[in-house]
Amino acid sequence: MAKELKDLTKRGEDYSKWYNELVVKADLAEQSPVRGCMVIKPYGYAIWEKMQQTLDSMFKATGVQNAYFPLLIPKSFLCREAEHVEGFAKECAVVTHYRLKNDPNGGGVIVDPEARLEEEYIVRPTSETIIWGTYKNWIHSYRDLPLLINQWANVMRWEMRTRMFLRTSEFLWQEGHCAHETAEESEKRTVEMINVYADFAEKYMAMPVIKGVKSENERFAGAVNTYTIEAMMQDGKALQSGTSHNLGQNFAKAFDVTFINKENKPEYVWANSWGVSTRLMGALIMTHSDDNGLVLPPKLAPIQVVIVPIYMSQEQKDEISKTVRPIVEEFRKRGISVKYDDADNRRPGFKFADYELKGVPVRLALGARDLENGTVELMRRDTLEKETVALEGIVETVERELESIQDSLFNRALKLREENTFKVDTYDEFKEKIENGGFFLVHWDGTTETEEKIKEETKATIRCIPLDGEEEEGICMVTGKPSKRRVIVARAY
Repeated sequence: MAKELKDLTKRGEDYSKWYNELVVKADLAEQSPVRGCMVIKPYGYAIWEKMQQTLDSMFKATGVQNAYFPLLIPKSFLCREAEHVEGFAKECAVVTHYRLKNDPNGGGVIVDPEARLEEEYIVRPTSETIIWGTYKNWIHSYRDLPLLINQWANVMRWEMRTRMFLRTSEFLWQEGHCAHETAEESEKRTVEMINVYADFAEKYMAMPVIKGVKSENERFAGAVNTYTIEAMMQDGKALQSGTSHNLGQNFAKAFDVTFINKENKPEYVWANSWGVSTRLMGALIMTHSDDNGLVLPPKLAPIQVVIVPIYMSQEQKDEISKTVRPIVEEFRKRGISVKYDDADNRRPGFKFADYELKGVPVRLALGARDLENGTVELMRRDTLEKETVALEGIVETVERELESIQDSLFNRALKLREENTFKVDTYDEFKEKIENGGFFLVHWDGTTETEEKIKEETKATIRCIPLDGEEEEGICMVTGKPSKRRVIVARAY
């Protein structure tokens, strides 16, 4: 394990390589035999499960229910919303046949040419089309609204350049799809869900985010408006961490989803969709982790505290275990996930390095001398600081430390973002500073042409128009045309 840590590339040397190595070394995921896809390993999936469970509760608190829709979407469904299909056409995996057979020439298994489907199926890149095709059967009257549905699923978007968690051909996510009686209700839900995502990111992931609206060029295909939360990673790049889309009546019209309103007249429903994915795992890693491995916020750590006994004999081990058992029970009663690692097949030093690499927030080490003194060694993963504390009241002590770590990680990430956010007024200054990363508050004339010019010349994009941004008269840094507010521009994952 010491060698594993030694071999971990430093962030300052190659941030991308550090990330890729850490995902594997911390046992989160590995490459799969399927091009562009990954295997999420038990430790990585345990983190995703915590994210999933927390978000699921937050969704349900707003009235959302879970359902599940088919993985395969008839090709004709994607053709009904022109802008939508254009946005995803180049990323679609297509199912053309329904049967295999043995090659009569001895070449193994081949696709049976006689088993071609009458209509091809698309492996879902997103589910708007299949869901709105279904909602047509569910919605008839205003009494059927609002319809607030979420599904936890996998999707496929054929990616050419992949990176585990951040961009893979198949990934896990949730997608909410809501139908409403009025435009105002739909807009309210769209904003409500981006606020849910922001609360989750900040309160559970300890990751500060900026809420904003996407530019027309960057919004979701088929949406009237897209809201986003943008986070800054340690290398100064932005990561889009959640989106919520006001779809207007576009999909309702495409799939003829109408209802009889209170005036007894037919009307198209108003729609929104919203989602986050396993990309949040990448965000978690890159926001907090260091050159020694993962750093996990306690609220999402599969193991919040690990206890490692240090002993020279079976008698000492038994005595330590006798002391630790009621402590473990008390941790669990308080909802704190704890592991007592008394395995004999790994030395304490190996265990220390392993749990440090895996980002366990608090480590307790307890030896025979500690028992005599009524003390225990406590180490915080966020600071790597050790201190000797009283064994009596250790559960309360650890509770306080976990709260402190959660707050400290958020404040540390917020400080990094604040120190790397700049107001820039000239294009020359922007082009010079963007090379070092960061968020840039700049004036923009609102045109797609200017946006594309910035992207082409600097590889930076307009991340969002901040929701809390005040109106400020100025001139576009590129064209000199009038601008009413600043937008955030950054290079992004």
